[in-house]
Amino acid sequence: MSRIERLKDEGSRSQVIISGAVAGLISRFCIAPLDVVKIRLQLQTHSLSDPLTSNGIKGPTYKGVWGTLRKIQQQEGTTALWKGNIPAELLYICYGGSQFVAYRTVSQLLSTLPKRLPPSAESFVSGATAGAAATTVTYPLDLLRTRFAAQGTEKVYEGIIASLRDISRNEGVRGFFRGCAAANGQIIPYMGLFFSSYEMFHQALGGTTLPFSGGDAIAGVLASVLSKSAVFPLDLVRKRLQVQGPTRSRYIHTNIPEYRGVIRSLIQINRREGFRGMYRGLTVSLMKTAPASAITMYVYERTLHLMMHNNHVEEA
Repeated sequence: MSRIERLKDEGSRSQVIISGAVAGLISRFCIAPLDVVKIRLQLQTHSLSDPLTSNGIKGPTYKGVWGTLRKIQQQEGTTALWKGNIPAELLYICYGGSQFVAYRTVSQLLSTLPKRLPPSAESFVSGATAGAAATTVTYPLDLLRTRFAAQGTEKVYEGIIASLRDISRNEGVRGFFRGCAAANGQIIPYMGLFFSSYEMFHQALGGTTLPFSGGDAIAGVLASVLSKSAVFPLDLVRKRLQVQGPTRSRYIHTNIPEYRGVIRSLIQINRREGFRGMYRGLTVSLMKTAPASAITMYVYERTLHLMMHNNHVEEA
């Protein structure tokens, strides 16, 4: 039985929820600074190779991962590297739990079909469905995370409650779901590719036969790098759409253009910034995603096994 197949059957629903939430919480805290850097780079529309595009720009110009980290720390303080961490932690907790529950539920439903799909197809369908469901349910938290991370020294929102009140009053319910189409357009192929490639890499690496259960972590890294690279332009569009609205010109980058729709945004970015513009922040995204996925899968598996072991001990 493969690792993914065991994942579908192991643990109770509450154990899966708790394990997924713990995994999301820990991985988010560890990669929060890289997430802030990624968002800042993705929202930077002026070209570093063409100085004329940055004329009249009030906000900072970021270059490279470490350069951006240093500039944020110097200009805004070390705590700025964790901007948006509260909604992000809530996002990762809710997303982690709902993702694994949805994945497990869909996988078990697929296993009852009269004619079973190939294992790789089941993993793809389960992963894509789980990703779409978790993304939609938790999307308002994702939007808040982006907007707080995009704030400079001038605060757009004073806190989470104030942001909820402001967005609701000035943008309505739809304001909380700006860019949701791009998010689902990204997450469906991403999660499908992630889970199916995780299974493939896990088997190729010998799984848990590696020291310290290294197969889980390495397979998670490889799967996340492959999946994230494939869908990155949609992730960039999502970030650009999330900061649209009446506060668009008040973030750290004051020159963010107005975007409408996923396809039109992709065309607009490609025309204005070129093909490379659609991959702004890819390097830091891979630096962030790989360890985040590795930590998530490792902590999830260890937490679930610990809870199951303790449950067996109590029953004995």
